[in-house]
Amino acid sequence: MNISLRLLIGYFLIVGLSAWFVLNIFSQEIKPGVRQAMEDTLVDTANLLAEVAAQQMPDGTMTSGQFDGQFSALFQRYLARNPHARIWQFKKEQLDLRVYITDTQGIVRYDSSNEAVGQDYSRWNDVYLTLRGRYGVRSTPSHPGDDHSTVMHVAAPINYQGQLVGVLTVAKPTASVQPFIDHSRQSIEQAGWLLMLSALIIGLLFSWWLKHSIDQLRHYAREVSRGQKISLPSLGSRELAELGLALREMREKLDGREYVENYVHHLVHEMKSPLTALIGSAELLDEKLPPQERARFTANIREQSIRLRTMLDKLLALARVEHRNELEGSASINLQQLAEQVIADQTVTMRQRGITCKTMIAAAAEVEGEVFLLHQALTNLLDNAIDFSADGSRITLSLQADTDHYTLLLHNPGPAIPDYAMPRIFERFYSLARPGSRRKSSGLGLPFVHEVALLHGGEISLHNMPQGGVEARLLLPRKQHND
Repeated sequence: MNISLRLLIGYFLIVGLSAWFVLNIFSQEIKPGVRQAMEDTLVDTANLLAEVAAQQMPDGTMTSGQFDGQFSALFQRYLARNPHARIWQFKKEQLDLRVYITDTQGIVRYDSSNEAVGQDYSRWNDVYLTLRGRYGVRSTPSHPGDDHSTVMHVAAPINYQGQLVGVLTVAKPTASVQPFIDHSRQSIEQAGWLLMLSALIIGLLFSWWLKHSIDQLRHYAREVSRGQKISLPSLGSRELAELGLALREMREKLDGREYVENYVHHLVHEMKSPLTALIGSAELLDEKLPPQERARFTANIREQSIRLRTMLDKLLALARVEHRNELEGSASINLQQLAEQVIADQTVTMRQRGITCKTMIAAAAEVEGEVFLLHQALTNLLDNAIDFSADGSRITLSLQADTDHYTLLLHNPGPAIPDYAMPRIFERFYSLARPGSRRKSSGLGLPFVHEVALLHGGEISLHNMPQGGVEARLLLPRKQHND
């Protein structure tokens, strides 16, 4: 299981459990909260009606049928009302309060529903507690076992000249407020699911961003380990950016150490031969030699000195390219013009040997890169083609194009590359003997081309052709035009 998936699961579990815990508490508090609000209203109503009932007892005594007159008529008119009320999205079309009055013995003297007149309610908490000077309230199901039929009863004392003469109870079924409870619970559940979905989306986006950033770093590390030229990716997080910089610095230090070791080893090995020749020729010049012999050794010293200077120049150029990870001063380059310039630079050499170079490159072919580096790379390829071509032969330079790339094809009719040499053809200081002189080059030209190709996001390859000769293929990304 990768780290982004672990983070997503952990984050979602934390958010999910927290959301469930909070929403569960909210849901549990809805019903008691609504009932508390209803009870508060019933307390006000019961005390108000208790004062009205007290007005029906001018002498402070309670008798049967005492409340059947004006009080009953008022309450019946109340029950007959149709409020046509809209409480938020709920309609209220009828009134559902029930009122009953008991005397000091708990006997019901008035009941707005005409169900309990004459019954003994002295044991019900609303009456029992109020008769004893306490707050009387109870919730009792109308149908035993059915919680949805619960009715809340709130009592208030009826006083006459400071003396308790009876109890008035207001009753209201809790089913009347159940729609509000259900609606609130449904709204909270919907909000909870929305919260969970939002948390999941945020978690997915965060995990995608983290995975994308880690994948960029991983890709960078893998490409670097394979020796590819690649720039450090742009990372949004400061911590990840610092990690990327640390990787790049570590890579540069390790590459630098290995680079110096390899170069010193190869340079010493390659310089032994020309230095030996120089020392030998110089020692022989100390002796008395015929002019012809002296001239031959002098020419050898000059030739070996030029070879050393060329090797060092190419080595420095290769070192500069190998230590770069991105282009500098990139510009639009027309491949046809670049090829014509490179061929023009080699015109004298080709005429001396009767070699011609035919170009077949479209005028509109353009790439993005550094002119100097691509010029040097193509010059090295053309130098190799000339060196391995016979006098009087023809070299061809053509172009292939696809959606994203251009491929320069440089074909020379010289001998094929031996199978044993093909895997090492791009190694530093590795070179094959030229067909005519049997001399070897510095072995730094093709490695330079290889590094330039990588720096431009392309590649270089050499292939033996079935019809004879060798073809160099330099692939470069096409310039992207903004419409």
